[in-house]
Amino acid sequence: MKIPVLPLLAVAALGFAVISISRTQPVHPLADPPSAPPVSPYAHAIGAVGLVEPPGEAIAIGTHLPGVVERVEVAAGQTVAAGAPLFRIDPRPYASTLAVREAAAKAAEAAVRTAQALLADAKAQQAHVQKLADQRSIATEEVIRRRYALDEASARYDEARAVAERAQAEVRDARTELERTTVRAPLDAVVLAVNLRAGEFAPAGVPAEPLLVLGARGALQVRVDIDEHEGWKLDPQRPAVARLRGNATISSPLTWVRTEPLAVPKRSLTGATTERVDTRVVQAIYRIENAGFPVRVGQQLDVYVETAAPDIPGTAAEVRP
Repeated sequence: MKIPVLPLLAVAALGFAVISISRTQPVHPLADPPSAPPVSPYAHAIGAVGLVEPPGEAIAIGTHLPGVVERVEVAAGQTVAAGAPLFRIDPRPYASTLAVREAAAKAAEAAVRTAQALLADAKAQQAHVQKLADQRSIATEEVIRRRYALDEASARYDEARAVAERAQAEVRDARTELERTTVRAPLDAVVLAVNLRAGEFAPAGVPAEPLLVLGARGALQVRVDIDEHEGWKLDPQRPAVARLRGNATISSPLTWVRTEPLAVPKRSLTGATTERVDTRVVQAIYRIENAGFPVRVGQQLDVYVETAAPDIPGTAAEVRP
């Protein structure tokens, strides 16, 4: 009776519970990251994210005329020359309009020839009166009638010519509309994306998704978003480097091209409709110098731009109000 049975049982149950719980807990071994994080090669630098783009930025291709796509002439990755056809809208409505206007133009030309013949007759009648040796051989009323008939014929001829010119202008307009059913490349470029198929409806204006995306040929560029708090550190004369995400050992030197004069809101990358961005960035454009740099348009890069040390005299850090 002197042995504390209940406390011993409680301690044993507690120990059993601790051992059971410890055995059922998963073991998380320490694992190395799949790739080393990017490191700045400079002692003092601006770290930013860059977005790869073609020279002159990507071009979102639209169409002047809405309609059903009859044929797509290009594929993603294809190189096209300036003026090459990209896709074609169904031309039948515009071809029928052209046929109607060409027929109207022919009728207007016939009306011009009729008015011209009437004018020639009126001129001949008036010339006959003026050649008479004795003007008293014809009534005064007849002389007046022929003079006004000549004026009327001249006016009708001018009217017919104006109608014919308008008809020809309408024909040219219809031909232009028919030509615009074929969307052509505005410059020598590479097709980056094709979001259109034959049989789909192509709306005019600015669609939610570009119909086609083109990029000018040449060395790729990087649009670097530099936080507005570090924008004052940017020096175009200093070197910069871009590192590939996923393999920071692959890098390429960058050459400054220009800095956008307007600071813009930081680009949203999550796509959430409720996201709000209150940070503004300064955008600097750099050219990728390594021709073998394995990067594609639209890819993100880690960019580092060298800056002056804060303790160097003459830098912005030493400026006092």
